[in-house]
This record gives sequence, structure tokens and C-alpha cells, in this order.
Amino acid sequence: MSNSQKDFLYTIALAFFLLTTAITVTIFASYLLFAIDIKPYYLEQAVGMKYGTIMKNYAQMMDYLINPFNWHFHLSNFGSSAAGRLHFQDCKKLFLLNFAVFIGTGIIVIKFHKFRARFNRMFLWIGIVGIIVAILMLLNFDEFFVVFHEVLFRNSDWLFDPNKDPVINILPEEFFTQCFILFFVLFEGLNFWKARTKKA
Repeated sequence: MSNSQKDFLYTIALAFFLLTTAITVTIFASYLLFAIDIKPYYLEQAVGMKYGTIMKNYAQMMDYLINPFNWHFHLSNFGSSAAGRLHFQDCKKLFLLNFAVFIGTGIIVIKFHKFRARFNRMFLWIGIVGIIVAILMLLNFDEFFVVFHEVLFRNSDWLFDPNKDPVINILPEEFFTQCFILFFVLFEGLNFWKARTKKA
């Protein structure tokens, strides 16, 4: 493999590494965001449960999503429909795919870190496109949220019925908005930082 080919591989791998890094940090930061949101958005009153109980169920949901050895979706205080469980399974597969790409590209970045990224301008354009997407999201988050799910999921199982999947009552739109904002801040920051550097 020539140096130019290694450089190109490094650049592509780094682009995906930055993307999955932002996603991974957001996933784990969501615990803190959710813990902060319980009181302001009156989630205890919405479901008639104590703070600790709600956090326990969120932790169970997240353990299912991020734990590759846990393929049984169960929440102590919330029932779930077949469609709801299928949606969480789809989400889990996306989470695990993200982690796999994060680890795989991380290995490539470490291996080829001595090579220059000759395509730094690519990170600038990625950052610019990210800003455009972020603006569209902020202008109409509801529409953005729908399009986001339609792109990622092959069905409409993500349209939860609160009567069948009451866990949706502790996942307000504001929480998802905060997660998306955190992701975009991280993603944009990483890309614009990389666009300004000359070496890996």
C-alpha cells in the first residue's frame, strides 16, 4: 500500500472515528442529561414514580442498548409491546454498529497516525454540512426527528403508543433535542479542529 493510499485510508477512517466519537460521548452523556431532566420536565408526576425508580428504568433501557451480551429487553416498571421491543432492538443494533466502527476506525487512526491527512479540507466541508443540518434541526425539530427516524428505521415502530409503551412518557422531546445538540456541538468541534491541523 502506497503512502497516498494509506493517507486516504487514514482520512476516511478519521472522518468516521470523529463521527462515532461524538455519538459515543453523547450516548454516555445521556445518563447525566436524563438525570438533570427528570425534575424540570416533571417526569415523576407524568408516570407517578419516584426519581430513583425512573433512573433505574432508564439505566435498564440503556444497558439493553449498549450491552452486547444483553438481548432481553425488560424494564422493571414499564410494560412494552412487540413493536416497541422491536424498535429497541433496532436501536441496539445501531448502537453496537457505532461502537464497532468507533473501535475499528480508532485502530486504523492509531496505526496510521504518523501519516499526514492531506484531505483536511474534507473535515471543513463535513463541518459546514453539519451546521446546515443543525440549523434545519433547530428550525423544525419535529420534522427533523421524523425524517431522522424514517432514514434510520425500516418501519414505523418508533411511533410509540403511550398506552402500550409507557416508557415514552419519560422520554420527552426536549431530552432528545438536548442529545442532538450535544452531538452536533461535539461533531462540529472535532471536525473544525481537525480541519485546522496539518498532521494526524
